[in-house]
Amino acid sequence: MAKIVIGADICPIGDNRPYFERGDAEALFGNLLPRFQEADLVVANLECPFIERPSPIRKTGPIFGAPGSCAEALRRAGIGLLALANNHILDHGAAGLHHTLEVCRSAGIATVGAGENLIDAARPFVWEAPGLRIAFLAMAEHEFSIAGVDRPGANPLDLISLVRTVRAKAAEWDHWIVLYHGAAEFQPVTPRVQRLCRFLIELGATAVLVQHPHALGGWERYQHGYIVYGQGALVMDEEIYRNKPGFHEGFLVQLELESGKQAQMECIPFRQSKPVPGARLLDPLEADAWRQRMEQRNRCVSDPAFVVAEWLRFCEDRRHGALSTVLGHGPILSQLNRTGWIERFWVGERRLRGVCNMVLCETHREMLQTVFDRWWFSPGGTPL
Repeated sequence: MAKIVIGADICPIGDNRPYFERGDAEALFGNLLPRFQEADLVVANLECPFIERPSPIRKTGPIFGAPGSCAEALRRAGIGLLALANNHILDHGAAGLHHTLEVCRSAGIATVGAGENLIDAARPFVWEAPGLRIAFLAMAEHEFSIAGVDRPGANPLDLISLVRTVRAKAAEWDHWIVLYHGAAEFQPVTPRVQRLCRFLIELGATAVLVQHPHALGGWERYQHGYIVYGQGALVMDEEIYRNKPGFHEGFLVQLELESGKQAQMECIPFRQSKPVPGARLLDPLEADAWRQRMEQRNRCVSDPAFVVAEWLRFCEDRRHGALSTVLGHGPILSQLNRTGWIERFWVGERRLRGVCNMVLCETHREMLQTVFDRWWFSPGGTPL
């Protein structure tokens, strides 16, 4: 049997950063450390590159980076594998990713989900325990971090490539686990995400873990495997979310794996960065209340009709903001469009139909992706 503990996002930013720089694993992971020490392998997601000097890329959203000295805290905590397939790993370009890989190698920490090109980034990490071979596949949704045929970055979510890999290699693995960096922030499960995760279990995965949403999405037992729809951050003090309900909640996923595809999962709740530093297990009374709350959530999230209804509410709240982003509205027009005024009286239905067709039609969407990939993400490229 192998015991694996998996945490989500680690990012040495905010008020936690000095503790990372000092290599203070005790301060950062506290009473989670005995759980780490009992495990045969500890896995987490590194939500930023380790950098020597800033080299920020052009993107939307925050840009994260931390000195390589922060890896010492992860080494001392006993973290043996870091997933790098996420939306921030290329925040400081190829130089940042290269330094991250070097720092992790020097610290004796394996990585998965990013590399020099698409083939390198997509390569699974296979961990061997007595009598078991366990593969980890890490992938991220398409943002500004994705690898290309000849450029470094994160492994993208690409079902065709994933199915080919599984068909070619799964017979060599006793278990395979997917670390999927995607879904919406603070809305961990969508109808598409649920269909994808269930498909991966049907394909043979033992567990699929959705990371990135900064919120607890619940989990379900589906057929022979487990799906976790968001487990919160592990240690991440992001200033803009400090007062966001749920941002400080998280849980570890502990998997006990045996031959014959047998698996058991336990979820271990904690609170992180409230207060800083680091993460601490909930006390027994808090943990009991947490489990009762999550049991109710799990019953709901196992029902696709509930997932659809929750997603529709989420999208309705953000409908006009999403259209303003697509239409290229600046701050003033976006504010005016918060109730759809600009859409109705300035943009008009005809232009919206054109946007709709470009976004929804697969070939039109492929063209847009090619335009951006060729003229934005290529070295020296610019769409202007």
